[in-house]
Order: sequence, then structure tokens, then C-alpha cells
Amino acid sequence: MSRTLGFLRSILDPRVWVHRLRLAHFDAYSHVRQVPKLTRGPNVTFAPNVSFRNAERITLGAGTHIGEHSVVWAGDSTGRITLGDHCLLAPNVTITASNYGIVQGRNVMHQPKLERDILIGRDVWLGANVVVVAGVTIGDGAIVGAGAVVTRDLPANCIAGGVPAKVIGTRPLDVPADVPTEERVA
Repeated sequence: MSRTLGFLRSILDPRVWVHRLRLAHFDAYSHVRQVPKLTRGPNVTFAPNVSFRNAERITLGAGTHIGEHSVVWAGDSTGRITLGDHCLLAPNVTITASNYGIVQGRNVMHQPKLERDILIGRDVWLGANVVVVAGVTIGDGAIVGAGAVVTRDLPANCIAGGVPAKVIGTRPLDVPADVPTEERVA
């Protein structure tokens, strides 16, 4: 009986419905109104809860997919984000082309913003919870492991991980399927 009363109290509480309206407003300005501003190639897909900001400065290459709860925020005035063709972003990836300054004596919220372009090459895979900060270039074919924070450029075909992200390997060359397993490059 107490569970039923708690349920009724919660659905009859006007604050619940006001909060729903706030969430609808957030979805409108972070996704619905931003999507038409994107420059995107054919067959681009993304989850319905991806958050975009300043989408007029975001370019998504053909066949790219962005996973659930990811954040792709271009700078307010200059910072651009470009993803090449066939990029794969796992859930909860954050890419932001803008950072605040760090001068002492000035509140963080009042620091000047530092905007720099982000360029992510083609066929790049960013694992779950990866963060890419302003000014970074990630080369074609790179793979960035889950939870990494990319603060510096990464070369093509590397495998990177960690905080801050460092190169920990190289993607193997494509080997024809008829090559025996023991002869494949690992």
C-alpha cells in the first residue's frame, strides 16, 4: 500500500511534470535544433540523445556513427570539429573544441575561452567514455581505448589508451582471409 501511495504522490507532483518540460527543452536545444545545422555525409547515424553544440561548425563524414549519450561540442565562435568517413564513436564520448583559461585570480566561469579545431581522420574508433580536447588531431585508422583522454595528436593507425592517451600499439595490416592464423600479423 505504501508503494502505491508513493507512486501516486510522485506522478501527481507538479514538479515531476515541470522537470519533464525542462528535459524536453534540453533535448530541443541540444539535439533537435542542432541536427539541421550539421554538415554530414550520407549514411551518418547517431543516437537520439547525442548532444551537439554549435553544430554549424561540426562536419561528420559518410558512414560515421555516434553512440548514446555522446557530446560533440564545437566552439562558440571558431572551434570546429571534423570527423572523417566511417568513424565509430562508442557511448559517452565527449569531443569539445573549447576550453576555459586557467589564469589565477579570475573565476573559471569568467576565463576567456580557448577554441581550437579538432580533426579526427577516417576510420577512427573512439571507445566508450573517451574525451577529446580542443586542438587535437587523430590520424586515419586510429583506435582509442575506452576511458582515454586525448590531449595531444595521435598518429594514423595507432592504438592509444590512458590518461593522457599514449600510443600503445599499431593496428595490424589487413591480411587476406585465406592466410593461416599463425601467419597473420598480430
